[in-house]
Amino acid sequence: MGFDEEWGRLRAEAAGRVASGTAMPSAVVVIPPPVDGDPLEEAREAARLRLADFRGRVVLVPLDEAGGLWTAQLGGLDWICAFSGEEELARFAEARGEAGHEWTYRRVVGARLLDELVPALDFPCGVALNAAGSEGAVFPPVRGIVPDTAALDGQVAA
Repeated sequence: MGFDEEWGRLRAEAAGRVASGTAMPSAVVVIPPPVDGDPLEEAREAARLRLADFRGRVVLVPLDEAGGLWTAQLGGLDWICAFSGEEELARFAEARGEAGHEWTYRRVVGARLLDELVPALDFPCGVALNAAGSEGAVFPPVRGIVPDTAALDGQVAA
């Protein structure tokens, strides 16, 4: 099964779960207090730093044929694909077999993607940074990353 077929299959499954009301159950996450040398706390801190870096960074977001932000679907969610530079975007195009294709893009500050654009969408969406690179990251639509009203575990989902 190819990349695009897998995206389509996962999106169809997610649409079925949303239609049946079983998309994502509400959950309460309890974060324990930090403990020096705790690997889990170190991972949380690394994630916080990565998010802070992304929020202050200007990224390239490819546009689709209609001029909207180009998204991909994976794991039942749509993801806005963002790239830290033209080299990373070119690596993504090559991985998709579209290296000769011209990619039109917009420059957007990461915080604007998470705080304004994701909440403006009428479907759950996260942001995938440098999807084809070894230093890629995902920022899912959950509390602490996007506003509660756009978070799958926020006020709308509750």
